[in-house]
Amino acid sequence: MGEHMKVVILCGGYGMRIRDVSELKPKPMIEVGGMPILWHIMKTYARYGFKEFVLCLGHHGHVIKEFFYNYEMLSNDFTIELGTKEMEVHPRHDEHGWKVTLVDTGRDAMTGARIKRVEKYLDGDRFMLTYGDAVTDMNIANLLEYHKKHGKVGTVTGVCPPSRYGELIIEDSQVASFREKPAADNNYINGGYFVMEKEFLNYLSDEDSCVLERKPLEQLAGKNNLNVYQHTGFWQCMDTYRDYAYLNELWNKNEALWKQW
Repeated sequence: MGEHMKVVILCGGYGMRIRDVSELKPKPMIEVGGMPILWHIMKTYARYGFKEFVLCLGHHGHVIKEFFYNYEMLSNDFTIELGTKEMEVHPRHDEHGWKVTLVDTGRDAMTGARIKRVEKYLDGDRFMLTYGDAVTDMNIANLLEYHKKHGKVGTVTGVCPPSRYGELIIEDSQVASFREKPAADNNYINGGYFVMEKEFLNYLSDEDSCVLERKPLEQLAGKNNLNVYQHTGFWQCMDTYRDYAYLNELWNKNEALWKQW
């Protein structure tokens, strides 16, 4: 299974476009099927043997800390003898071996600064990196092999999500056909799920204004050191209430394609 690599997950954003369900919690803690979307992302990595996580906390980071601090109690059954300190835990979850480091990276820091601020927790030659709001059915092991094969400093996963709107095919002012939410043809976007050599940290600064997706990745691309892993399978982020409802609908219908565990 997975080689020894840390998985860095960005968990500090405000989630302004989904405030209906995230006002009192960070977006990665919004639930899909009764568990935070962050947990679903971590389950995907763990499926391929990557069980050491570094979470970059920000807005309402205490909610994530409380979740993991109380995880054993909330996820297992237990017998407690009142009046004593005796408690017997009856294991019920499958998250054995997970090692989760929770790091306060600042309330208003941008993505690049958050990564730079967890540098001291990253050992080894490379690390995984992703956002705390998108799930996928991607094979993480294949992603890593692709990265190592091409020998670049960074690899980003490119995805072609379906359009939010249906497409009209028009001929002579008439609708010739209608395609419901087609995938954007060859219009890849940044889907997260990066693999980075540790030297990428040199492209970052811990200034609050350091945005991963701007100068650091632009410089990496300009030096021909950023590869793209084109994923054509399932990928879905949770940016809006519509996304939240859609992901929960898939889960409730047992059609959650990202559920690989």
